[in-house]
Amino acid sequence: MAALLEARNIHLHFGGVAALLDLNVDIREGEILGLIGPNGSGKTTFINLLTKIYSPDTGTITFNGERIEHLPTHQITKKGIARTFQNLRVFKNVSVLDNILIGGHRLIGTNMVNIFLKPYQHVREEKKAREKAMRLLEVVRLSHKAKELAKNLPYGEQRRLELARALATEPLLLLLDEPTAGMNPKESQELIVLLKEINLMGKTLFIIEHNMRMIMNVSHRILVLNAGATICEGTPAEVQKNERVQEIYLGKEET
Repeated sequence: MAALLEARNIHLHFGGVAALLDLNVDIREGEILGLIGPNGSGKTTFINLLTKIYSPDTGTITFNGERIEHLPTHQITKKGIARTFQNLRVFKNVSVLDNILIGGHRLIGTNMVNIFLKPYQHVREEKKAREKAMRLLEVVRLSHKAKELAKNLPYGEQRRLELARALATEPLLLLLDEPTAGMNPKESQELIVLLKEINLMGKTLFIIEHNMRMIMNVSHRILVLNAGATICEGTPAEVQKNERVQEIYLGKEET
């Protein structure tokens, strides 16, 4: 599998604190890559680098063959990277359908000139956008709630709505920061099934999680960070057997 994204020799400091140390990450096209590690290990910091919330002190990030570490966030989105956040971010006071339309707005091929001079073209583009939004709501099992306000959805459904809104940008790579945060076991299991379906649709997924059952179940490969550096990389079975990983999560028995 070819690498869709390559991060090389990434260093990032906040004042005198090293957040990421010589980090190298490959995300392969078509895979689900999981990222785990204790609190403060640099997981969310790394996703924030990929979406230009932060910039690396040194190192390069290449996506789909193009350097992106210097690009602003909106340009990175246009290149094909979308994300969800650990803290839920949906537009609560608009409808479920409108949340998706907002997410896909940049893909609508109309402008103010076309609205006035080519109104029929504008109407066709809006119709196509709504049809696409409804298909995405079908993917996340929310089409029957298209007209409801987002704030009225149960928490797990709001999480799925945020996922659909990210998919509306037609990403090549989807970054998910703690997607099961706040979910009950049933909701988490439903999300695992959904993420596997989205991966089979051709989307590459990069997932940060604290839920070990979830990340071991859904990932093809797992990367383990500690104190900003990689300590282990492999299949879920390989990671579970790794002594350093066991020591971090379970502690080391004193002799």
